[in-house]
Amino acid sequence: MRYRVDGSWTRVGPTGDVLLAGSPYRVVHLSPGEVEIVAQVEEGHDVADSALIDELLDGGMIHPVVSAPARCTLADVTVVTPQLGGEVRRDGRVTIDDGSVPALAGATERLDVNAGPAAARNAGRRHVDTELIAFVDADVDLPTDDAWWAPLLAHFDDDRVGLVAPRVLGDDGSSLDLGAEPARVRAGTRVAYVPAAMMLVRASAFDEVGGFDEALRFGEDVDVVWRLDEAGWRCRYEPSVTVSHPPLPTWGARLARQVDYGSSSAPLSLRHAGGVAPLRSNGWTAGVWLLAIAGRLPAALALAAGSSAALIPKLPGVPPKLSVELALRGHLAGGRELALAFRRAWWPLVLAGCLVSRRVRRAAALAMLVSPRTLPVDVAFGTGIWKGMFELRTWRPLAPSLTPWPPRR
Repeated sequence: MRYRVDGSWTRVGPTGDVLLAGSPYRVVHLSPGEVEIVAQVEEGHDVADSALIDELLDGGMIHPVVSAPARCTLADVTVVTPQLGGEVRRDGRVTIDDGSVPALAGATERLDVNAGPAAARNAGRRHVDTELIAFVDADVDLPTDDAWWAPLLAHFDDDRVGLVAPRVLGDDGSSLDLGAEPARVRAGTRVAYVPAAMMLVRASAFDEVGGFDEALRFGEDVDVVWRLDEAGWRCRYEPSVTVSHPPLPTWGARLARQVDYGSSSAPLSLRHAGGVAPLRSNGWTAGVWLLAIAGRLPAALALAAGSSAALIPKLPGVPPKLSVELALRGHLAGGRELALAFRRAWWPLVLAGCLVSRRVRRAAALAMLVSPRTLPVDVAFGTGIWKGMFELRTWRPLAPSLTPWPPRR
């Protein structure tokens, strides 16, 4: 199997025996034999399975380079579509009418009441006898030729892969579009979820985790991905394949959709502790930004410099200059994530703080400047978070996750 290194990949040391990469960013000290394996990976050679390869895959440090022909073919795939209203596509897919009024002509099965996409997809599973299930929403346009399936199917040559998802293109800045870089999918990482707008799932893995949670009207796709990962199945994001999700026609509809998406944070936080934390940071970075917000800029700069210097002895084999650079980059990334938390989960608290504090007003203004174009979408998502919290009476979606840094082997 061949692999490509992640964009975060850095290798240092006299023999290249210190590797820094992944999401979350990790430091791995390599043995002489492992240095040779890593060099083979970097050069694009076929590499045999090993404990090191498993570790690098699990850490999001490398990604499979898939190639055709794959063991699975289109004959091993059944497309399942949950649908409410509209017209059924006559292309051989399993279509579950989720209680449409009037009933959809040509649907494979009709649910008596509108039970939500999770229930409709689970109902579709009962009509599948193939090894793989492609869950595709009714408003997703797939490429017209069959060749586009090949990169997705090739991932299933690895028996440990339970789910693969393509890149979903649509609204500019949409939460469905997870970028152009491949990834291992896991909560708390660069690609923390993939949407069920289009996902390809191994039927046995889907059955093992009990399918979609029918109690979730929104976020059921995030939940099933996290349960697959927790059960030991590999979940992959393959952006070399793209599908189209047409944008909603009006801004009002788009913002309402973001409120719906945000409302899933509360039930997800109760099912997966820490999975939807609005801010993930280490204590040093959190301290730097708290001091900055409090108006103690010299103290914030001193803490940033001190924590950067303190990182040097924690990274043996890493050049001091790179250690300091990593620490400073981490502080900047923490600031961007804090700004997003201000605009999303915490915006009602920030708004209240703006009424009484000039410093909070200054911090809020800076947070808005991070991405003015997406501010309405972020606020709408945050409104959904609070809506879900009030309904379930939980504050968990507001709790940050503070972790030590750097995680090491």
